[in-house]
Amino acid sequence: MSAVRLIARPLLGSSFIVAGASKLKNADDTAEQLSPALRRAADALPVHVDEKLLARAVGASQLGAGVLFALGKAPRLSASVLAITSALNAFVEWRSADISTPDGRGARRSGLLKNLSLLGGVLLASVDTDGRPSLAWRAQNVAADASKAGRRRLASAEKGIADAQKTTGKALKKAARTAERTVRSAAKDARGAASDVFA
Repeated sequence: MSAVRLIARPLLGSSFIVAGASKLKNADDTAEQLSPALRRAADALPVHVDEKLLARAVGASQLGAGVLFALGKAPRLSASVLAITSALNAFVEWRSADISTPDGRGARRSGLLKNLSLLGGVLLASVDTDGRPSLAWRAQNVAADASKAGRRRLASAEKGIADAQKTTGKALKKAARTAERTVRSAAKDARGAASDVFA
């Protein structure tokens, strides 16, 4: 792991750790913030979702993924979880912010920019391979190598077939020349024998 990642991951993860712990500690407040968004989604969902339970789940996932990310354990997976919770958090905070005063509108804008910045950071982290190729890249590489090997084998087989055709063609020509010589020799011998008989 590079020194930048060693420093950056805990710094980025710390915000999510604190936010997740706060959501777990104040699950009622978080549920109240989630309530408007859940009421809208409740019509589309086939089951009833307990707001307090969902608030705890969001807080626990933020806390757990933040700790894993800060420690560098499963960084791409934990960053992906943080991206989802960050997007949800940005939406909920935007919807529940007080906009009745100019200060409230400014705070809403600042909160949105903070959440979008965190979302951008974890999105970048979710595609960071830390110098190791991703599974998709590995799969593409294996497919490309297999394709190259297949093309080489095909070219080798085609060359073998062409060589066999040349060899077979040469053997047939040689056999034909030998047969022609044998026939000429037999005809010459037959003419010699005939001339001896009639002489």
